[in-house]
Amino acid sequence: MFEVTILAILQGVTEFLPVSSSGHLVIAQHLLGVDAPGMRLDIFLHLGTLVAIFAYYRKTISSLSLGAFSRNPASRIAAWLYAAKLALSAVPAAVVYFLFKEDIEGLFENARMVGALLMFTGAVLAGTRYLPRGTKDVNFLRALLMGCCQALALLPGVSRSGMTLAGARSGRVDAEKAAEFSFLMSAPLIIGASLLELLKGAPAGTTGWGLTLYGLALSAVVGYFSLAILVRTLKGKRFWLFGAYCFIAGLCTLVFV
Repeated sequence: MFEVTILAILQGVTEFLPVSSSGHLVIAQHLLGVDAPGMRLDIFLHLGTLVAIFAYYRKTISSLSLGAFSRNPASRIAAWLYAAKLALSAVPAAVVYFLFKEDIEGLFENARMVGALLMFTGAVLAGTRYLPRGTKDVNFLRALLMGCCQALALLPGVSRSGMTLAGARSGRVDAEKAAEFSFLMSAPLIIGASLLELLKGAPAGTTGWGLTLYGLALSAVVGYFSLAILVRTLKGKRFWLFGAYCFIAGLCTLVFV
């Protein structure tokens, strides 16, 4: 239970920072001497932070839901277009996962590869320092760009929020709109992955369903309060500094783990 508690808290905090929650989970599992529970526990910890996202952005989600069935044509069209952009953003990651599922899952047991990928994340985030800030909306092309960036984050050590926000920055998207879309666009993938695991029946790995659901709940609670604090830092002008952390964390992983 101690190990799951640590992993759930780690997930709840790091999911909303561009430092790769999956990478930190792999490293923590290695340092704690825990047998890697595989993708199932990782997915359910992500599901917990998805609950946090839904709670934090409940007004936006409610507005989109009501707008989708509004009698006002403009509101209805805007809501369905936003939903279509979210769906489009999920396509690249879904395709990559189904094509390379076994290879990707194998990386969750390789801490040194995670270290190298953290350094890659650090380089990308540091590079955002030289990208101008924009004021544009997320259109279909930018949604697809962010989706391609999200596909890279299937690899443990590559930050999902870091890649998608870097992609949005390169597309000159407004920081607040980019942050909202970045977190909401994870919903289709997490829901789909969770459904796949549920359809498999008996849980795989070393962690039973009781501890898995406990981890889900804890990551949701920690994630909500983390998101309330951390989303503000993602709007600032020092986003690139997370790159230094990722680079150092990756280097330390390669040297000491």
